[in-house]
Amino acid sequence: MSEVTASKSAGTMSVDALPEEHPVALVFNGSTAAVMMASPFDLPDFLRGFARSEGIVTRGDEVTEVAAIRHEIGFEVRGQISEDRSAAMDARRRAAVGPVGCGLCGIDSLAQASAFPGQVAPMEPGLMDHARSALAALNAGQKRREDVGAMHAAGYFDATGLGALREDVGRHNALDKLIGALGDRDLSTGAVLITSRLSVDLVQKCARVGVSGLFSLSSPTRAAVDLAGRCGMTLCVIRREAIMTYSAAQTEKETVL
Repeated sequence: MSEVTASKSAGTMSVDALPEEHPVALVFNGSTAAVMMASPFDLPDFLRGFARSEGIVTRGDEVTEVAAIRHEIGFEVRGQISEDRSAAMDARRRAAVGPVGCGLCGIDSLAQASAFPGQVAPMEPGLMDHARSALAALNAGQKRREDVGAMHAAGYFDATGLGALREDVGRHNALDKLIGALGDRDLSTGAVLITSRLSVDLVQKCARVGVSGLFSLSSPTRAAVDLAGRCGMTLCVIRREAIMTYSAAQTEKETVL
């Protein structure tokens, strides 16, 4: 282990305090669906959440016999799904990784990148009143960020407060871990709060599991707002002075003090 250290007073940390990031292979029925660079904790949640948010399964309990195995160069998270789900996953993966030099072979993967994830229920109007307290709870609950910094977090809150949160060096991974941790509960009465910009793929993941509201600390992309509008999802950005609301019915932003 490196002996290089620096004082925190100088604005740096010791090497030991840096966040971990390892290759993590997500494997279903012996077939690898994806390899992600991720933080090596909450890996069963990661597998189940990824399976749901990517449409491989519709319920987390469809992923069984989950086990995380450490290898010398990374981690492998294994689970079992039904044969028909496995066949659909394999067909999708083959379409996504085909050669793209001809300009046409990649059309399936391009379609997948902008795929419509389905409609969601309207966001509960009272959730706006709980957004700032949920953010305070999320900040207080980010224990790994306190230890090492450079960690994203995703949390789920409803009228009762923050119900769960997960952390990871990757924003997509944090969201997938959160979805896996929430299991198969009805998510339509709450919202997700994430410490990153809102991109179209985060909207897709949330819509696939029935989340109606997505809050962040950074502005959404135009594509994210457009897709959220088609899904019926509401996007919100929590600013110090106001909550900027991107309506599910239109792309113009509204200000909520």
